[in-house]
Amino acid sequence: MAPRNDSFVTEFILVGLTDQPDLQLPLFFLFLVMYMVTVLGNFGLLTLIVLNSHLHTAMYFFLFNLSFIDLCYSSVFTPKMLADLLSKKNMISYMGCMTQLYFFCFFVVSECYVLTSMAYDRYVAICNPLLYNIAMSPKVCSSLMLGSYLMAFSGAMAHTGCMLRLTFCNANTINHYLCDILPVLQLSCTSTYMNELVVFIVVGINIIVPSLTIFVSYGLILSNIIQICSTEGRSKAFSTCSSHIIAVSLFFGSGAIMYLKLSSAGSMHVGKISSVFYTNVVPMMNPLTYSLRNKDVKFALRKTLGRIKF
Repeated sequence: MAPRNDSFVTEFILVGLTDQPDLQLPLFFLFLVMYMVTVLGNFGLLTLIVLNSHLHTAMYFFLFNLSFIDLCYSSVFTPKMLADLLSKKNMISYMGCMTQLYFFCFFVVSECYVLTSMAYDRYVAICNPLLYNIAMSPKVCSSLMLGSYLMAFSGAMAHTGCMLRLTFCNANTINHYLCDILPVLQLSCTSTYMNELVVFIVVGINIIVPSLTIFVSYGLILSNIIQICSTEGRSKAFSTCSSHIIAVSLFFGSGAIMYLKLSSAGSMHVGKISSVFYTNVVPMMNPLTYSLRNKDVKFALRKTLGRIKF
């Protein structure tokens, strides 16, 4: 029986990161540890921000949303990836694949715009500190986050809607460890021109617009930091931005390698490796980066642990 989209394929096979059996168990433990660190780190950061009133500011409002997105984002595919590393048949149903694709796209695009909002927040804090409370009021922050989620919703709907119109005849082996856009497109037995056009437009917008905004924001921040007379002042200003620069570089750099390359078999292999960074490494590193390099978070952690001990 064919599904409603006239597809002959009712389930897909995920190739995974490697087809070598000797590597599957070590990779299972590696990604299990990474996932545990991701969940504990992001959940811990969410808890700290909620429990400590001095973290109820615009900067930590965005960081709260970033941790929430990373927590959900990694949970979309990592449990399935771990199960597949212990299984011989890595099957996923057609609707399961489309659902995974939708939420994967939603949280990726959300993260793009949350990182952009955080760059704008740092720009206002350093370049216009006297106007910070007005420019980053709760209403403005809520509007930025609403816009981020609306962009994510529209992008995910565009990709998933175009994917649902395709027909999959015989080929059902996805050369990836998740249902990503380009590997799934390779399996279609009908024209993917419209899908590739949507990928070019939507991915282009969601990489170029945030990247340019972040680049301009940090260009203005850098020029402002250079004008600061004291070395201590420059160091303090730069330290508030360094964590965000690291997160942005990892996320956008690895994502660009995956989506701005042609969808050939060779580029898919490179894309799988690069996607590990933005799907596994970035969600794990974000809470560590923002907590280990942040005095306010360290203080909140000590305060919360003190409450627990008391």
